[in-house]
Parts: sequence; structure tokens; C-alpha cells
Amino acid sequence: MTPDAATGNALGRLQHLSRRLAAVAGWRRYALAFALGAVTTLTLPPVSFFPLGFLTFPALLWLLDGAPRRRAAFALGWWFGLGYFAIGLYWIGNALLVFAAKYALLLPFAGAGLPAVLAIFIGLVTMIAWHGRTRFERMLLFAIAWVGAEWLRGHIATGFPWNLIGYAWTGSDAMLQSAAAMGIYGVSLLVIVSASLPALLAAPAGRAAVLAVALGLPMAAWAGGAVRLALAPPVEFHAGIGLRIVQSNIPQREKWARRYRERNLKQFVDLSTANRPDWITHVIWPETAATFFVSQNPVLRRAIAIVAPQTGLLITGGPRSERDPRRIMNALYAIDGAGAVVETFDKFHLVPFGEYVPLARYLPIEKLTGGKTGFTPGPGPRTLRLPGLPPVSPLICYEVIFPGAVTDPGDRPQWLLNLTNDAWYGVSAGPYQHLAQSRVRATEEGLPMVRAAYTGISAVIDPYGRVLQRLALNQSGYIDAKLPKPIAAPTLFVRAGDGVLAGMVAILWGVLGWVRRKNRRQTAQ
Repeated sequence: MTPDAATGNALGRLQHLSRRLAAVAGWRRYALAFALGAVTTLTLPPVSFFPLGFLTFPALLWLLDGAPRRRAAFALGWWFGLGYFAIGLYWIGNALLVFAAKYALLLPFAGAGLPAVLAIFIGLVTMIAWHGRTRFERMLLFAIAWVGAEWLRGHIATGFPWNLIGYAWTGSDAMLQSAAAMGIYGVSLLVIVSASLPALLAAPAGRAAVLAVALGLPMAAWAGGAVRLALAPPVEFHAGIGLRIVQSNIPQREKWARRYRERNLKQFVDLSTANRPDWITHVIWPETAATFFVSQNPVLRRAIAIVAPQTGLLITGGPRSERDPRRIMNALYAIDGAGAVVETFDKFHLVPFGEYVPLARYLPIEKLTGGKTGFTPGPGPRTLRLPGLPPVSPLICYEVIFPGAVTDPGDRPQWLLNLTNDAWYGVSAGPYQHLAQSRVRATEEGLPMVRAAYTGISAVIDPYGRVLQRLALNQSGYIDAKLPKPIAAPTLFVRAGDGVLAGMVAILWGVLGWVRRKNRRQTAQ
């Protein structure tokens, strides 16, 4: 068989497949859309097999060809989104099983309710794309609408930018570097354009150009990132600063129990001091490692302060309270060796239903974390200046997932510190996804990231998003590390923010306008 004949046969099979998918009707159409969304999650961490997107997104667009009405187009995207979010976020339900007797009844909300709400965004994407008159127009509208929906999902109603499709490229250190220029939303736009373009291979013309762009985008991202890493100077470290990052791996069910408090604190103390080299200057514990009101309990505060190196600090998470008015905060404490609180930082981006209940006056449920009183957010992001350390931007738990919102732009830090507790989610994809997002924030900002996680994954990440040291999930131990320095100059994303994304969208919108005008002229002739 000649190459031309083989190409013709392949084209014929693609055309046949696209027509068959467009003709799928009834419940089979939506079941297939759900399955495609579920499979697409394998492009994300921890699997990170992004080539699967070359199959799932064209198939979704071919299904969209057969949508007779706008409502059917929305339903198609909604079912795809339901599969994408139900499988991609399955691990959220694990948090409800920690105290199953109290919270198991909420599993339908976590397993189906939240994905059903998030799927609305993808339903809107396919409804908008449906208005394209040709497959090319539909693909362009799909890409523009997808990244717009991701951006909205990350900002409205406190935002939830988890599992953005741009994270499909974070499995490679080289491909990750594109986030330094355009941020994760810009990477999402490249990913969705690249993965959607093969839908046009079923057309009789322009196949070479389509294939070149579809494969060229990830190849260019990899090549550009590889060059950036090759030209990067060796990682430099701050002189005279040594960090011990402690990961206790205490089960969530035992974390707050009073009968385990002494044992738990002793474990943290032992891990903080065991075989500690002289060059360690600061000890870092994870989110709410101190399970008491640190400012109000001087006895326990002095008991944990013994781990602070001479002239150094213990940095730990713990609850903080104020009496007038009565408020409780999820806080970070910096404590010196004498037991004095040098500085505090209050978490500013709280987890809905986890740390507070929206519309609590009307909803008869309690927040997932202990206590009946919801946490109060603090001001942030903030840059702290702690003795013996460069200026730092603390991020507690999922504050690290918000692009462009992890530093004070008027007071830029030199490193990022993430204290988190992923113990709620057990052995699941959640902690790996959280780590991937930390790596992207470090890359976007050009700042190193130090991550202390209660049960893992603790890590030291350089300003290029490379993991220098890590502790595995569900492992008890510590990391002794030097603190990396930031890159010499702020990244393009830091300087321009979402301006780069806006420019990319404008280019696609211009291409869409040009294509539509060209099609109208051809129709008129």
C-alpha cells in the first residue's frame, strides 16, 4: 500500500468515526460523554498522560456535531464535566469518611453534588462551541470558552481552580516552564487547543497543518522549557539558613483527640530534634500541628518551643482565637526558643464547608473541621519578615492553588511556605494534585516553595518547579534542607499576570473572526 493510500484509509476511518459519534443518540450519547470526561482525568496528576487528550477532546467535539439544539449541546458538556469532576475529585469524599458516623450522609454531595455544579461550566463551554458554523469555528470557540470557564471557576464564589486542564503538562519539568510566561490558565489554553485540533483531521483538507500545530504546541512547550532549564544557573541557596521540615503522619482521627495530644506533640518534638545537624536554624511543622490555642497556652507553647534551634524559630500551624469579638483563625505561629510568639499569620482563603459553612444561618450542617464555630479569614496574602529568614509569603492548605494570588504584589517575598494537612484524603490522587499545584505556583512566581504536609507530600521545590527533596505520602520523617534563592528577575507572569492569557485569547478570537468572514465570502459566492 502506498503512503497516499494509507493516508486515505486513515482519513476514511476518521471520517467514519466522526460520523458515527455524531449519530450517537439518547442515553448512549451522554454515557459516552461521561466516560470521555472520566478518561480525561488520566491526563492530570498523578497519572499525567496528556496524550489521552488527543482522543477524548476530538471525540467530544464529534459528539457535539450531532447535537440538534443548544440544550442538547449543554447537556453533552455537562455529562462530560460530570465524569471529569466526579472521577478527578473522587478523593474529596474520603474526608467525609474520616468521621463517617457524622458525615457519611454528605457523601452524595461530595461525590455527585459538587461535580454536578462544576459540570455546569463545561456545559456552558459546549453550548457556546455549538454555535460554530464549521468544525474549525467550533474548535476555536471550544478552546476560548474552555479557558474562560476555567478562569471563572477559579474566581467566582471564592473560586475552585482545581484540576485545570493545564496541569496535564506538569508531569514534565520542561513543559512546566511555560507557566512562568503565561500562568496555568495560559497553559490550559495551549493544552485545549492542541488536544482539540485532531477533531479537524476528519476533514479532507489541511490535515498536515492541523497535525503540525497539534503536535507542535506540546513539543514547543517542551523544547522551550528544556532550553530555559539548560540556561538556568545552578540552584543557589541562602547562606546560613537550614530548615528541618517535619512530617508526622499522624492519622486524622487521632490528630485532635485529647487522649493523643501528649503523644502527638512528643512525636513532633522527637522528629524535630532527632539527629539534627548543627546547621539547622529553623524547624517547620505543618498546618495545625499544634492542636491547641498557642497564644493562650504558655505551658504547651514552651513545651514545643524547645525544638527551636538557638537564635532560630519553630514555625507551626495552629488555631488562634480572639475574644472581642469572638473569632477563631487557622493560623501560622513563629515561636522562639523562649516560647515567645514572634509573629502570626491567619489563613485568608478558607475552604467552604471545611472551615466554614456558607449561609450557615440556613444550612443545618457543621463544618468538617472540629468545633462548631467557623473560622474567620485573615488579611492576605501577606509577606512576613521573620528573624533569620528572607521575607516569606505563607500559604495555608489550599491557598496555594490560586494562580496570581499567593504573594502581596506590593511587598514581594523571596520564598513561599505552604503548611498543609492532606491527611483527610488518605492514599488518593488529592495529595499528588496538591503537590503539582504547588510546583506550578513556584514556577509562575519564580520563587522557591517549602511545603510541610501533615501526612505528605512534604517537599522543597526550587523556583523552576523542580522538586529537590520530598517525603513520600504516609511516611513519618523529616527533611533537612537549605533554602533555595528565587530567580534573579520576576517572571513574565509576575509582571503581566493574566495579560498574557488575554493576549492569547485575543489572537484566537481574531482567527475566529477571520475564519467567519472568509466563510461568509465563500457562501456569498
